[in-house]
Amino acid sequence: MNRIPQEVIDEIRIGTNIVDVVGQYVQLKKSGKNYFGLCPFHEEKSPSFSVAEDKQIFHCFGCGKGGNVFQFIQEIDGVSFPEAIEKVADLSHIQVDFKFSPAVSPGEDSRRQKDGQLIALHEKAAELYHHILLRTQVGQHALKYLQDRGISEEQMTEFQIGFAPAERTLLKQVFQQENVDTQVISRSGLVTEREDGEQLDRFYSRIMFPIRNAQGKVVAFSGRLFLEDNYESARMPKYLNSPETEIFNKRQVLYNFDQARAVGRKENELVLFEGFMDVISASGAGIKNGVASMGTSLTNEQLTMFQRTVKKVLICYDGDNAGREASYRALQSFTDHSSLDVSILMLPENLDPDDYIQTYGGERFKEQVKNHRESPFTFKMLYFKQDKNLENEHERLAYLDQMIKELASVPSVIEREVYTHQLSEMFDISEEAIQAEVDKVLTTERQQRRQQRRRHQANGNETAIERTTPQVQQESKLTLMEKTEQMLLYRIFHEQTVVNRLKREKDFSFAHDDYQELFTHFETYMMLHGQFVEADFLNYLQEDHLRRKLIEISYLEMSEESTSQEIDDYIRVIGKNSLEVLKKEKLKNQKEAARVGDKELELALSIEIIEIQKKLKNH
Repeated sequence: MNRIPQEVIDEIRIGTNIVDVVGQYVQLKKSGKNYFGLCPFHEEKSPSFSVAEDKQIFHCFGCGKGGNVFQFIQEIDGVSFPEAIEKVADLSHIQVDFKFSPAVSPGEDSRRQKDGQLIALHEKAAELYHHILLRTQVGQHALKYLQDRGISEEQMTEFQIGFAPAERTLLKQVFQQENVDTQVISRSGLVTEREDGEQLDRFYSRIMFPIRNAQGKVVAFSGRLFLEDNYESARMPKYLNSPETEIFNKRQVLYNFDQARAVGRKENELVLFEGFMDVISASGAGIKNGVASMGTSLTNEQLTMFQRTVKKVLICYDGDNAGREASYRALQSFTDHSSLDVSILMLPENLDPDDYIQTYGGERFKEQVKNHRESPFTFKMLYFKQDKNLENEHERLAYLDQMIKELASVPSVIEREVYTHQLSEMFDISEEAIQAEVDKVLTTERQQRRQQRRRHQANGNETAIERTTPQVQQESKLTLMEKTEQMLLYRIFHEQTVVNRLKREKDFSFAHDDYQELFTHFETYMMLHGQFVEADFLNYLQEDHLRRKLIEISYLEMSEESTSQEIDDYIRVIGKNSLEVLKKEKLKNQKEAARVGDKELELALSIEIIEIQKKLKNH
């Protein structure tokens, strides 16, 4: 990057609200004067990630990460400081009189450059396929097919749907005209290679669905076969996806997540569909917060994307038996690995969402989404019933046993009571009997957890909970002296009268080097800027350990103004501690001087120690 002038950095920082930027990555909820959410840098179920709007900084009390808006983008997107500045300006829609341009040395071949090259090829391919579908004769049959399925041209543009014609050298010709390196083309996954080395387009005779990453960049494709020759169609897979590449890992991608995220945060819910066409049709019906996984098995990475974005998920898979099985697997994934509030919609007549919308229209579908969703327990009541003959006593008891185990896992006491009543009426069994069985299950689970903890403690190992909890950086406990130093620095940063008071103290220094360094940097910063701004001071500091200390200090809960007694106490305690540390150092040096026979140095140190003792007596 070109060197970015400080005034440009300041203009972007001042024009940006960190809450708006972080809110595009993390679901934030205001509590008091700060905002809280689940940390995007480590897995957690209880929010420990905080954003202070008044100070324009963030801090995670779990993993310890913190900083201003630029450092947030650096961390979450893995970019350099100059790139973070450009990204913040883009996210905040700030126009500055500066051209951000890469300045790359001739031999440099960073991963970021490689990724940029591959993304550029995918963006170019998406534009080409989209143009062929809408604007050429070759794409007319595919265009009519989509229109007949109720997909408008507006939706095709929104999702950049395209068509790859039968010609298998189309992309190759386009890329060669633009002098793209054949090695780059090969790495893109957009071509396949024959044994003789000839490159052919991977996608042909297919309706193309671009797959974008969370930043909205095309990183892969899914192509649906579109051939009028039924014999030829039978020999080819209906759907063909891009292979995994340097920019595409299907475990880390949710289809349409980049567009659904904002609506999902507003409504606090995402709708999980099984296929791309379901997402597109639902969007046309007004359901704009729909996503689809790359396959029916949800990955930990995808679950994390959900949990960082919303609190609720609606699973809306196909209404047939296969869709019911997929819904159950998805429900189990959410239940086992997240704290999300999950509901399920099983559409009637075994229809998938796309078919339902085509048959009954968008309004009927929206009504289904709003009023016909099931709770996990209600869904499981139907799911476990489907392959059982409840007229058979053995199967009836097995089903009841299964539902009691499920009932024991329902966290809400009120919900549990409602379902207990339903089971009681269904099987003509008293609610007390069902509750007694539930209590047995809960007691057994508690005993098993207790025994497991004892076993691990006896073996000197961590508990099962600790083994399944991500290891995060624990903030070290501060000594009383460090707390005192932090509180004094907080007052120094925010009250000029405290700075003036400290200037009158002769030979004052902080007991710990980190805090003394922070104070020294603060004095220099104030000489240059004249006004203290935490978010800007974070840019000024170069050392990460000092930035972390500044974040800790900034999050201290302090009264609005100090008192003279408070500041005197801080100075007295810190000064005394500093003198004691200094005295120990002098005594150690004196002992060493005596050992080597340096009488002159030993005498000089004795005099210094006496002076220190006098000062300590005054304290």
